[in-house]
Amino acid sequence: MFAARFGVEGLVAGDWIDLSGATIKDVLALRTAPGSAIGSSRMRLSDAAAERLLVELRRKRVDCLFYTGGNGSMGTASMLSHLADQEYPDLRVIGVPKTVDNDLMVTDHSPGFGSAARFYALATRDIGDDNRALRSPVTIVETIGRNAGWVAGATVLARQDADDAPHLIYLPERPPTIETICQDVASRVGRLGRAVVVACEGLRDPKGLPFGAALDQPGSAQHELAQNLGHVLAQGISTMTGIRARSEKPGLLGRSCSFAVSPIDAAESHRCGTAAVEAAVAGRSGVMVALRRVSSDPYLCKTFLTPLASVASAERLVPDTWIAPSGSDVTPEFIDYVKPLASPIEERLRLGAV
Repeated sequence: MFAARFGVEGLVAGDWIDLSGATIKDVLALRTAPGSAIGSSRMRLSDAAAERLLVELRRKRVDCLFYTGGNGSMGTASMLSHLADQEYPDLRVIGVPKTVDNDLMVTDHSPGFGSAARFYALATRDIGDDNRALRSPVTIVETIGRNAGWVAGATVLARQDADDAPHLIYLPERPPTIETICQDVASRVGRLGRAVVVACEGLRDPKGLPFGAALDQPGSAQHELAQNLGHVLAQGISTMTGIRARSEKPGLLGRSCSFAVSPIDAAESHRCGTAAVEAAVAGRSGVMVALRRVSSDPYLCKTFLTPLASVASAERLVPDTWIAPSGSDVTPEFIDYVKPLASPIEERLRLGAV
């Protein structure tokens, strides 16, 4: 068994690690390691590089390729599978889902999402308690998420009571105007004296603009993201309403925080890996392991296989019916969906009316 250092970059360059010497202790340690222990990459695999890669895989007698990642990675895996059908039929290509954005099609959810959801729910819960104890009065919490608001929506799990943070949640699937945000914030501050606002990093206004935030690699479909969205929103609120506002951006910590892993997420990640090996042993190819929810209470999910073509380079967004009519919250259906994935979010002790 080999591992390609830094994903597809190492795969193409022949920079492979022999894993045959790994001990059981090593394998167990990987289950709690943040990020990828072998490295990852966002490199696009060209047709020419894919052709050369198949030649190398055949030369080394590799008969199975496990490809982990999100929709872009599954697009690459699908391309390799189709190419292998023509040029190296003995190669089996199996996709293994992994993305905190939770935007893979077909599967109920993606491994990685539950832990990101847990981290941001815990962070929002604690920021909310700090905001309650010393009224800021407004704190913007920026979450990860390019075009899909799954992680931002998951912060709803921070609520212990109706007036708990987050008081407002904005998802990219329902773009608000800066005027709407300011009106919503002023309303919450007028009622509570405080407000914690969650905004997904991919949030845009109805015109598709990031509220004046600077863009990282503008024009790039893969990398274009606001660099300072939370900060810009806080500045806009302060300027337009006169209410003091600040921002928090955990950023990459939300996807690499090993001490906030959801136990359910960790178990399902392992289960998907097991299912991928079983599929390969059974001779399957051109498929990705997916999760099908059997029950939410009690929670139960089972693995199944779906064609790589059904998930390749497509995005699964939060359903519009799971976004509140106000556009600044999620519905009970969203809560029922995400709650078991993040594992229980413990409630905080409060004294008196605080």
